[in-house]
Amino acid sequence: MATVCNDSHGNFILYGFSDRPYLEKILFGVILVFYCLTLAGNTVIILVSLMDPKLQTPMYFFLSNLSLLDICFTSSCVPQMLVNLGGPDKIITYYSCATQLYIFLWLGATECVLLVVMALDRYVAVCHPLRYTTIMHPKVCLQLAMLAWGAGLIQSLIQSSATLRLPFCSHRVIDDIVCEVPALIQLSSADTTYNEVQMSIASVILLVLPLAIILSSYGAIVKSVLKIKSTTGQKKAFGTCTSHLLVVSLFYGTVTGVYLQPKTQYAHEQGKFLTLFYTVITPTLNPLIYTLRNKEVKEAVIRLGWKTWSSHR
Repeated sequence: MATVCNDSHGNFILYGFSDRPYLEKILFGVILVFYCLTLAGNTVIILVSLMDPKLQTPMYFFLSNLSLLDICFTSSCVPQMLVNLGGPDKIITYYSCATQLYIFLWLGATECVLLVVMALDRYVAVCHPLRYTTIMHPKVCLQLAMLAWGAGLIQSLIQSSATLRLPFCSHRVIDDIVCEVPALIQLSSADTTYNEVQMSIASVILLVLPLAIILSSYGAIVKSVLKIKSTTGQKKAFGTCTSHLLVVSLFYGTVTGVYLQPKTQYAHEQGKFLTLFYTVITPTLNPLIYTLRNKEVKEAVIRLGWKTWSSHR
């Protein structure tokens, strides 16, 4: 028999770390600092990618997409997170929760696809260098970027809509730090078998399959690089790939922990910290990884800084 709710659109409570007030105070400060660094770091990456002629390449086009994505991704949940951590009021309205869910899932799914696109770009650059400019034509790059954003949006519309159709009657406390699919499914009083199967299928399509493609791409890249006789050539080829591999490891390592972990109480508590990591820390580390490990980006940042300073003299 279907469950009937008198107030299906009532407010939710984002429980988060309410049982550890001391931790909330620490997390508030840490998250605020990381959020400011995320906005600053990713904005710099976008600016240098747009303004520096030497960075008008497919690699930096996709990198600027990733930076824009990270800014939007963190902004979809961190402000609400800070409000909840900064005071006793943990309430989030149904519509705010729904909006956060749609945007959060859209951008998270988009990043899964975009990281695959970036891996394929590195594969073509290393394995087919002579055909690189032909294959990775600006029009093709734009289409691949649109594919990533579009695929993420479709996934969000399907899964978020299915999740929000569930009844949330007697329990309105979301035991998480954001309105996320696993937490909302767990909250519902109805039979959630369909939603769990849907989430599992989506996890395979957007997490397992993309990760397999990325690893296959890098397997082919390693084979090609090892054929290069010059040590300098090998270092340069590996240098363009290691930054992306680090970003992939950080993102997929934490997201898979949330969506593919067994449903136990310990795993759920661990999942809160993993969510915190990929929503707050990873977007901050991404521009640092690409800046510190990439000579071209470092030089572009210095040129942009010098140009800005000179214009204000």
